[in-house]
Amino acid sequence: MKKINILLAICFIITIANAITFIYLRYYHKQIPQPGEKVAFPVDAPVNSDIFMPTSIDLAGEAAPIQRRDVEEALKKELIVNSYLHSHTTQILKNAPRVFSIIEPILKANNVPDDFKYLAVIESRLDPLIVSPAGAASTWQIMKATGKELGLEIDNEIDERYNLEKSTQAAADYLKKAYKEFGSWTLAAASYNVGTTFLLKQMKIQKERNYYNLLLGEETERYVYRILALKQIMTNPEKYNFKINITYPIEPINTVAVDTTVKSWTDFAHQQGITYKTLKRFNPWLRKPELHNPRHKMYYIAIPKNKHSYK
Repeated sequence: MKKINILLAICFIITIANAITFIYLRYYHKQIPQPGEKVAFPVDAPVNSDIFMPTSIDLAGEAAPIQRRDVEEALKKELIVNSYLHSHTTQILKNAPRVFSIIEPILKANNVPDDFKYLAVIESRLDPLIVSPAGAASTWQIMKATGKELGLEIDNEIDERYNLEKSTQAAADYLKKAYKEFGSWTLAAASYNVGTTFLLKQMKIQKERNYYNLLLGEETERYVYRILALKQIMTNPEKYNFKINITYPIEPINTVAVDTTVKSWTDFAHQQGITYKTLKRFNPWLRKPELHNPRHKMYYIAIPKNKHSYK
């Protein structure tokens, strides 16, 4: 009998404890929502705002149909990606005036729209020394075979893919030819990434002549949107939380003509009052410490006017 009373007492205590726990959770512990109950967050809880989206945007005067859901979302993705790659985009914004001062006049002289400077941005982040895993080099990310086809000198001693003026001219030549083929600057831009032959093949298979209607694989489908995103961010940096107070200055140069063999670019640099390192900074297309020039071809070597800035 005593054992039964003890068991009854224990059951009574457990029942009371469960009842108290239920009442507490139901009426006082609001962090645990009941079925069908909406969760009420504090009024001061932080809320992430969406990325700023333009109402319209174009590439070289060709409007992107951002009223389409797929186009809007694809552009928004690239705006988000490049806004939050903050260190990379900041570096681009600081470099842009210096690099664009060389690119813009060449595009203009070739009647290539100014927007194509943003193609160089997405290709290389304006890094003149960058090389892709596939071997595409420098600001315009030109492959060796393509560069030679476009008239660039590329060998062990000279690689004009690293010469910003000449590589920009080569890129302009490619884009003009592509525009003539496609009749669209947007498709010309896409072909810079994927190649004319592949793009024409896909247009034929899919029976489409509009870039925004083509299925081209992730990299090429993102390519034009990346150009548009960098154009938008770089022309409206404050809308994407970028504030660049100081950009890298344009560096004025003199040129020295050379049409002979150069046994030592180091000795040449010292004769000009600069170091070999500074010579390479302004002439990254010189790929060896010397130059054999049996045909006496004329080369123009850039020398900074403000030599004191490098001492």
